[in-house]
Amino acid sequence: MQFESLNIIEPILKSLKEEGYTIPTPIQVQAIPIVLQGTDLIGCAQTGTGKTAAFAVPILQLLSKNKSFDRKKKIRSLIVTPTRELAIQIEESFKAYGRYTGLTCTVVFGGVNQNPQTNALRNGVDILIATPGRLLDLMNQGFISLKNIEIFVLDEADRMLDMGFIHDVRRLIAALPQKRQSLFFSATMPPEIVRLAGSIVYKPVKVEVTPSASTVDIVDQFVYFIDRGNKNSLLLELLKDEKIKTALVFTRTKYGADKVVRVLKKKNISAEAIHGNKAQNARQKALSDFKAQTTRVLVATDIAARGIDVDDLEYVINFEIPNISETYVHRIGRTGRAGAKGTAISFCDAEEKEYLKDIEKLITKKIQVVDDHPFPLIDNNPVKTIKQQFNNRIPNRFGSSRNLIPDRRNQRR
Repeated sequence: MQFESLNIIEPILKSLKEEGYTIPTPIQVQAIPIVLQGTDLIGCAQTGTGKTAAFAVPILQLLSKNKSFDRKKKIRSLIVTPTRELAIQIEESFKAYGRYTGLTCTVVFGGVNQNPQTNALRNGVDILIATPGRLLDLMNQGFISLKNIEIFVLDEADRMLDMGFIHDVRRLIAALPQKRQSLFFSATMPPEIVRLAGSIVYKPVKVEVTPSASTVDIVDQFVYFIDRGNKNSLLLELLKDEKIKTALVFTRTKYGADKVVRVLKKKNISAEAIHGNKAQNARQKALSDFKAQTTRVLVATDIAARGIDVDDLEYVINFEIPNISETYVHRIGRTGRAGAKGTAISFCDAEEKEYLKDIEKLITKKIQVVDDHPFPLIDNNPVKTIKQQFNNRIPNRFGSSRNLIPDRRNQRR
């Protein structure tokens, strides 16, 4: 199926072609016609499946049918999303797909000076993309009114819940006009999210392109059992493999991310951290350098990583196993995007084995164990030093570092 089959108007089709998009993804095939009908929608799809275009394209088309020619445009569509990175990514998509529609959009988020954002709002915009905190702040200051909203989108709803935005979301919903079209997107649908959806949408059509707990099929998944104290050593060993041009590494904490970066830089491996304590300009520079492959390793916490969309990112490394099973699905969804190949590697120490069991139960598959590596799990006390491990090694016992990552062509399925 081509995008033309979805009855998309020519200005948007032209933009899609210029962006290199000709064939819609499953979530786009199902969601776009529903949204164009003006119906409320609940979309459940994994990250990396094209959710942004699934709502951006029909919103642009619907607003184009009835353009506002007021001197000062009123905000007609609001997209709320949990992180700054994702908000910026969504704005870029709207601008790319809507470049020939005459519609305007802007993004507001915290952590930066609000003046450029308020200046854009004073000029008037059709579409606003926002994170909850800054949105409410600017509403309280009188810079934003939601009374003219025709289409409302809540994106990454499950992450909103994880980040404690539920009360902010309820305040936003109370400020919206009752007569509106609402679109609700989430990668997972636990009971709390279902209840939240029920308070937002009206007689929605539900679109679910994959089971909520499934992982991207094309991503090869491996786990290395290792003592906690040796994870830095294993990471350095893996990165000796030149085929790992870039890698996104996940830690559970901001401090852990910074610590990993220090270890990598000492070994002359270009690395940057991205987390909530970083200034917005530093986060954007780190992400830009990673996309340009001038930074080889980006170390991220889960919240900061939501919204990272890097073409051809093949390697995701879970330096620490997430204690929330669904988070694993989100993490590995950073790779294997749009049909590209991907590899997810997890370091699991003794205390994380229970987390791994929960993940395997959720994704209903066993993750392949790599036993043949230099730093095997010894016991429940992860304190072995790098020097001790290397002194105990038999020379060449494990072969070269490039053998540490199994060849997907030979792995057991």
